[in-house]
Amino acid sequence: MGRLLLAEGPDGPWEGLHEELSRTGSVVLYATMPAWQPRGGTESDLRRRLGRDWRRYETITQPRIRERFVASRLFLRQTAAAALRTAPDLVDLAYQPGGRPYVRGCDQIDVSLSHTEEMMVVGLTRRGRIGVDVERADRRLAHTGSERQACTPYEKERLDAGGEEARNDTMVRLWTLKEAYSKALGQGLRFRFTEFGFALDGASSRLVRPDGSPVPGGEWQFVTRPAGEGYVVSAAVCDTGFGELSDLSVGTTLDAGMLDALMGAPGAVRPAPPQSLPGDL
Repeated sequence: MGRLLLAEGPDGPWEGLHEELSRTGSVVLYATMPAWQPRGGTESDLRRRLGRDWRRYETITQPRIRERFVASRLFLRQTAAAALRTAPDLVDLAYQPGGRPYVRGCDQIDVSLSHTEEMMVVGLTRRGRIGVDVERADRRLAHTGSERQACTPYEKERLDAGGEEARNDTMVRLWTLKEAYSKALGQGLRFRFTEFGFALDGASSRLVRPDGSPVPGGEWQFVTRPAGEGYVVSAAVCDTGFGELSDLSVGTTLDAGMLDALMGAPGAVRPAPPQSLPGDL
């Protein structure tokens, strides 16, 4: 994974996304919620843009949570559409039982979403699995009980050795890495953070066992980057051997008949939306 990209709004520009996907196979973008709030339009327009997320939207009663939900889903859908070189309202977002989002009918990409306050992050990869997480850089985690709940014996030892000045920054980094890794696995907070750890060697991060011994295999890659004003983003990517795809366009990666059925081309029968949707991941 390379640089973290700012998604200024639905109109792009999106050239950086294609460059990163071509160069590394993965891309992580961040955006602010106000930039992704729908401007004007009717309720029918918003319903079309949200797709199957409309039913979830209708159940939300708090205005601020509604705004966050709309902005984050439009951001995720537009990012997937840009990668697939298609229209956003033709991207069919769905959710696994634990709430993990995916693009129906497009197994060649994997996506992940995270948000806090007014900051949103979307990760997308064509290599296998991806998870992302964002937190405020100054979120107080040190000496709050988080070490006991989230850190392995090895990580606690390294925190003590690093001194008080770096302790909270290290905790935020570890927390976002663990969130991102759990999301990539599809486990979320169901995966106990004390059952795996990270060795932080400068800018790089390695997955380790609770005692600090290395985990075999090199298919996982982890990065942590600053984002916006005062936020930290971590991403976890697993290369599952999908191979190199020179073109992610839905027009070339899907059979034409399958494309019509899945993406709602004229005359196609769209799949019926589910009765309910799980919570956010």
